[in-house]
Amino acid sequence: MVFCAAQLAQLFAPERTMAIAHNDVVTIHYTLKDDSDKVIDSSAGGEPLAYLHGHGNIIPGLERELAGKNVGDRLKVRVPAAEGYGEYDRALVQKVPRRALKGIANLRVGLRLQAAHQAVTVTRIAGDLVTLDGNHPLAGQNLNFDVEITAVRAATEEELTHGHVHGAGGHHH
Repeated sequence: MVFCAAQLAQLFAPERTMAIAHNDVVTIHYTLKDDSDKVIDSSAGGEPLAYLHGHGNIIPGLERELAGKNVGDRLKVRVPAAEGYGEYDRALVQKVPRRALKGIANLRVGLRLQAAHQAVTVTRIAGDLVTLDGNHPLAGQNLNFDVEITAVRAATEEELTHGHVHGAGGHHH
């Protein structure tokens, strides 16, 4: 990959001490827990998460709480279901005949499938009927984050054009 001088300057510029704002690349370590304090996901012991602030790369409630924060800040954020993966929607649950899923090997409860434009989870198999749930697995749940902001930098023009972070912690083309 070849970079122009402006891109190199952005990539190797010292970390800014400015507050997180729209079009910044933000890098965080996080631990996500449910309301019973069970860990759902964490970057601990791995690579931090990098995202493009203001572009919908992370859930809205967390992104809103990170705006204005700085490198080194640590915070606890409680995101209500509506600002995370949404409220649970019973209309997204449907029963289909097993034959509609022919060709799917090892059909079982918990299996995630990609339907036309939506992922669904098999939640029940009863005789010839298979129940599919189009809700995100975390829909209807409050999300509790422990976050540490590890880096903030200006996004490159290419990142802004593509709408996501490139390089370490981001997307690789």
